[in-house]
Amino acid sequence: MQALKLPAARGWQWLVLGYALFRRQPALIGLMVMSYWMVLLLLNALPLIGPIAAILLTPGLSAGVMSACRNLDRGLPVSMGLFLQPLKENPQTQLGLGAFYLGYTMLAVAMTSVVDGGDLWQAVVSASPLDRQALQEGSLFQAILALSMFMVPAIIVYWYAPVLVAWHRLSLAKALFFSLVGCLRNWPAFLVYGLGLLAVGALLPGLVVGVLGGLFPGAASFFTSLITLPLLMILAPTMFASFYVSYREVFVMPEHISEHA
Repeated sequence: MQALKLPAARGWQWLVLGYALFRRQPALIGLMVMSYWMVLLLLNALPLIGPIAAILLTPGLSAGVMSACRNLDRGLPVSMGLFLQPLKENPQTQLGLGAFYLGYTMLAVAMTSVVDGGDLWQAVVSASPLDRQALQEGSLFQAILALSMFMVPAIIVYWYAPVLVAWHRLSLAKALFFSLVGCLRNWPAFLVYGLGLLAVGALLPGLVVGVLGGLFPGAASFFTSLITLPLLMILAPTMFASFYVSYREVFVMPEHISEHA
């Protein structure tokens, strides 16, 4: 397996082509993404074991949504049955990915203790609310910022791993390795992709809400709700579809690059 190196501009095209793919069957892809989030929310609501189960199942569930995007792209039937297919076909390795991510996350949270003295760690382990004094003093904010930095390596090695396990039947180690290679070879495209998501998902909506709020001060909260919910219903499925598009171009289908450039 070889990870192609793409130009930085492809990062924006991943979003554009992801949205185009989502538009082919917006109701079904939207329903699958909603089901993905609902399963994770319900699991996280369970005491003790629920949050752990949510992280363990996340790779397989996300690969299920991506499988729907792949079938849609290839003109194959798309059904809700695809949602759980990766967990049925390769459960051990998918759960292994979840265990890797869980273990790394806990290690990263523990490492933030050097910043805030363990406040964030205690909040995570005990599932208790964040300490208000620590929030006011800024130490928890610094810990959360540090956690974001600590998580970057895990995100890179994990990014493509669920689909590499599901579709290429790679072992856990190989899936993590090729995900790392694919991301590092295309870091300029991922930078553009991230900036594009920031612009479409936060900056532009914030600008629109700010202008409308300035024109109609009493209706600022109304405009926020009016824009946020539809945006989320479009952006979340587009993100999943764009994940698939990036995989398709980096690993298996380079002909799409010249086709859609």
